[in-house]
Amino acid sequence: MASILTYTFKNLPSTSKWALGLYVRPLSCSSQLRAAPAAQTKSKKTLTKTNIRNVVVVDGVRIPFLLSGTSYKDLMPHDLARAALSGLLHRTNVPKDIVDYIIFGTVIQEVKTSNVAREAALGAGFSDKTPAHTVTMACISSNQAMTTGFGLIASGQSDVIVAGGVELMSDIPIRHSRKMRKMMLDLNKAKTLGQRLSLISKFRLNFLAPELPAVAEFSTNETMGHSADRLAAAFAVSRLEQDEYALRSHSLAKKAQDEGLLSDVVPFKVPGRDTVTKDNGIRPSSLDQMGKLKPAFVKPYGTVTAANSSFLTDGASAMLIMAEEKALALGYKPKAYLRDFVYVSQDPKDQLLLGPSYATPKVLEKAGLTMNDIDAFEFHEAFSGQILANFKAMDSDWFAQNYMGRKSKVGMPPLEKFNTWGGSLSLGHPFGATGCRLVMAAANRLRKEGGQYGLVAACAAGGQGHAMIVEAYPK
Repeated sequence: MASILTYTFKNLPSTSKWALGLYVRPLSCSSQLRAAPAAQTKSKKTLTKTNIRNVVVVDGVRIPFLLSGTSYKDLMPHDLARAALSGLLHRTNVPKDIVDYIIFGTVIQEVKTSNVAREAALGAGFSDKTPAHTVTMACISSNQAMTTGFGLIASGQSDVIVAGGVELMSDIPIRHSRKMRKMMLDLNKAKTLGQRLSLISKFRLNFLAPELPAVAEFSTNETMGHSADRLAAAFAVSRLEQDEYALRSHSLAKKAQDEGLLSDVVPFKVPGRDTVTKDNGIRPSSLDQMGKLKPAFVKPYGTVTAANSSFLTDGASAMLIMAEEKALALGYKPKAYLRDFVYVSQDPKDQLLLGPSYATPKVLEKAGLTMNDIDAFEFHEAFSGQILANFKAMDSDWFAQNYMGRKSKVGMPPLEKFNTWGGSLSLGHPFGATGCRLVMAAANRLRKEGGQYGLVAACAAGGQGHAMIVEAYPK
């Protein structure tokens, strides 16, 4: 069966094909490098709700996000998570014994530390009386860690939560084939030499072929990059537009790094190596150089390349969130409130990466806000094509009416407010850790620029997505 998106595209009237009806404003990388205007400072309503505790972000940190196979390659995931937790303790000086619960997100689990939150917490010196658990929800795993903590605080079950996430792509679990695993298990159960020899006689060389994990959908068997290429084609996003957006991300990230704006990054002394102090995937190039790269997934005519895709990344992040009254009693000045949030899911084949388009209008409605109220947008950048396709979907009445059941579009985020300190394309994307980075980027931007509301959004494997409103804490 032809995909929904392709079918619809082919059968639209010629005057309303997505190439026209879902038009996105051209991106000018050079114009985006100019200092963004300060966010509006006019007083807006606060999103405090009666009978619900205010949940605040005291602070958050992350160790530098590194290209996989570099300085973190000899470590284990809990080492990175422990470093993030230690950095958070150093940054906040929070007494370890007052932390009620620790929650971490991760995607590709190390089998020796399946509950990486617990192992990292013990390694960082937290009390063995402090419970910890690990969640997984693809690229929004640390978002889920945060909102789980939010729920514990809002409901009165806890006062102090540490939430975070970790991913180590340098050392992913590679399994024996199923036939080999079965033989090894059967050999372990065999009681006699004859039984063992009988099992060994069934061995074939192809049993040794390993099973490699892939960034692919189990339900569709399609890689995320291939899906991104199809999505970009369906929304008529050109290769040039994708390369321009990627260049914008890297250029803005480099500018933010050079100006010391990425204050959530804490140094990490890697055992046996030098201290790592900054992200190493920020590499502004040129459109000419980017244009020379071949398609990475749909060959030879695809538009998604290594240059306009997020790269495999190692990293970890951690945040200290509290009930507002607890934070103030302890003498903290919080950075932000965590406000309304939503999770969404849709077709994992044709709408795998459209989570932000579905989640954004829902969370705005829930909070009683509009796009004009948002001062800082922080969206996860899986691929340039994914971001630009979401822009077109969000800016289309036709898409809103036909796919989302809405009367009108929510609108495209203004680029001068969007990911102005770089994003996942440039800073990196450790699957389980990006959500906390997004929230801290929004909180820090609001403080720096004088804004009040931030909107964080992300897509995730399985066709899922998340969005949250972050409100600046009054200075």
